[in-house]
Amino acid sequence: IWENVLADAGYSSGENYAYFERKGLTTYIPPHGTYKGGPEGFEYIKEGNYWLCPQGKKVTYRKQWVRKGSLVDDYFTRRSDCKGCPLKQSCIGKSHEKRITITAYREEYERNIKRVNSKSGRYMKGKRQSTVEPVFGTLKEFLGLRKVNTIGIRQANKCMHLAAIAYNLKKYLKFITKRVKSGAAQSAMHTFILKPNAGAPKLTLKEPEFCHS
Repeated sequence: IWENVLADAGYSSGENYAYFERKGLTTYIPPHGTYKGGPEGFEYIKEGNYWLCPQGKKVTYRKQWVRKGSLVDDYFTRRSDCKGCPLKQSCIGKSHEKRITITAYREEYERNIKRVNSKSGRYMKGKRQSTVEPVFGTLKEFLGLRKVNTIGIRQANKCMHLAAIAYNLKKYLKFITKRVKSGAAQSAMHTFILKPNAGAPKLTLKEPEFCHS
C-alpha cells in the first residue's frame, strides 16, 4: 500500500501538499527556499486567523486571491495602527499599513516541514538519496538523458522507457555476475587433499562451515 511520498524541493508546493493530504498520503518533501513561513517578528494566531506584530497590533485577514498561479491570503493592519509606530520606517517604510501576503497552504507547509525535520523524515531523506537520486544521476551522466532529443510526449516516453530498460539490465547483469563469482568461490572451498612429500605429514583441508547456506 502506498503511504509515503518522497521527493526533492523541486516538487514543493502548497497545492501538492494539500492534494496528497486529501489522498491520505504522507509527504516528506522539503520546502523550497522561497517559503519563509511569515514575516520575522510576527506571530500567527490561528484561532482568530490574524498576525500579531511586535508592537501588539493585529494584521487581519482581508482576502484570498491567485498570484502567479498560486493561491495566497492577504492580511492588513489599519492605518491608525501603524501611524506613529516607532518601528514604522523599518517595517513598512513609506507605506501606510502593513501587508502580509502568504500562501493559503501555510498549515500544509508547516505540517510537512515538521515531518521532514523529524527522525523519520531524516531516515526518508537518506532512503531517497540512496535509492532514487543515483538512478537519475546514472541516466543523466551515462545514458545520455541530459536532453531528450525527440518531439512530443509519446516519443519522449519511449526514450525514457528504453533508458530505464538499459539501466535495469545493467543492474541485473551486475547482480548475476556477483552471484556467479560467489558460487565459484564456494566451489573452490570444497574439501581437497594434498599429497604429502616423503616424510611429510598428510594435510587435509575441510570446507569451512560458514560456506554452507
